[in-house]
Amino acid sequence: MSQAEWQACKSDIVDRFATPSNLRGSLQFLSVIAPIAGLWFLIRQTWLDSAWLDAAATAALSLFLLRGFVLMHDCGHHSLFRSKSLNRLGGFLLGVLSGLPQQVWAENHRYHHVTNGNWAKYRGPLNVASVADYQAMSARDQRHYRYTRDIRIAPLAGCLYFLVNPRITWLRASIQRLRRRPAAGPGTAAASPLPAVTAAHYRHMLWNNLLLLAAWGAMAWAVGPLQFLVCYLVSGSLAGAYGIVLFTVQHNFEHSYASADAGWDRDEAALHGTSFLVLPRWLNWITADAAYHHVHHLCASVPNYRLAACHKEHEQLFSGVRRVGLFEIPGALKHVLWDMSARRLVSVAEIAR
Repeated sequence: MSQAEWQACKSDIVDRFATPSNLRGSLQFLSVIAPIAGLWFLIRQTWLDSAWLDAAATAALSLFLLRGFVLMHDCGHHSLFRSKSLNRLGGFLLGVLSGLPQQVWAENHRYHHVTNGNWAKYRGPLNVASVADYQAMSARDQRHYRYTRDIRIAPLAGCLYFLVNPRITWLRASIQRLRRRPAAGPGTAAASPLPAVTAAHYRHMLWNNLLLLAAWGAMAWAVGPLQFLVCYLVSGSLAGAYGIVLFTVQHNFEHSYASADAGWDRDEAALHGTSFLVLPRWLNWITADAAYHHVHHLCASVPNYRLAACHKEHEQLFSGVRRVGLFEIPGALKHVLWDMSARRLVSVAEIAR
């Protein structure tokens, strides 16, 4: 395909598919809030009457939390609603649901988009090491590196990423702001060893955490402290695990495009450094069609409810995109090393051979 044809395809995608709808966005927002409220009511009514029913409700809760996280991601790209104010409000509320200050998360995520495929600048949620760096590690450090990137610890990683770390970051930022205040007497403010947090970021973290803590208290009162704690931790950790796996496998797979600054091409990264997940229809609905991540990286303003149609319309353009099936995900996630000379991701087993 010539450069002119390529640009024409991208222009067509923007013109025909990059228009959000307030109505469809609102329906998707309700498709998360209403089921979650219903599941919490069910947990409250059936707690200890049936362990299987409680477990099923908690598992279902984790799936709807995952859907809420994906929709929060869309709000960060202003692609869920047509209205910017609705994207901000919806993103904030879904951020509370996910345990993340949405505006702060969205700014960091947008950096990933402008550096996609440039592994010198952004190495993904797993912080992928280069082959040379891995080979320079001690045997103990190599074992630790492999263990901390194993899919089996994804629930622990999800709990830390979504439930624990945002609270710690907020507390550290609060301490930083207190230490930066001028002393009561003459003199200057004490220097803080903590990393700087902008006033805007702190404001987002503050309101996110205050509303989340209030929601925790209300839910513990309404559902019961023990019921709420158990179901919230389990469902939140599972949802976090799903989210980390979903976002990682969209870029970590066999011989995924991984360039340094020199020679980096954003369009090539979208087509050869981003996967197309082949998932069951029900799971595509749960993940708000995040499987069509290659389309999303070509144009992040395409709403999730138009990604599948865009892919179908330009299927020939995406013929070279790597397909990853549901049961291929564990194998794809083993590609956790960056081969800088070959400009691709490889597995530990591959370099061992």
